[in-house]
Amino acid sequence: MNQPPDSEEREYSPARLLDVLVARLRLKNDAALSRLLGVEAPTISKIRHKRLRVGAAMLLRMHEVSNLSIDELRALMGDRRARMRLPGALGQQR
Repeated sequence: MNQPPDSEEREYSPARLLDVLVARLRLKNDAALSRLLGVEAPTISKIRHKRLRVGAAMLLRMHEVSNLSIDELRALMGDRRARMRLPGALGQQR
């Protein structure tokens, strides 16, 4: 019988993603990660504290520096959506 995944697995946690990236890339802290990703340090802090979502551009940059797949990165932060919606995607009516 299928068991539900652990609550840690299904919970949205961008902090877990950032922690894994810092460890995998052998960085000292979030400031070093922000420099590597080419964003300002407050951006990483906002992501860590769930005040800013990890967008597509950020996921691509994380993929480029870590060589983790987009699916792996999404799984690390607990994003289990089958599809991602883009704001203002073609064909959407307002």
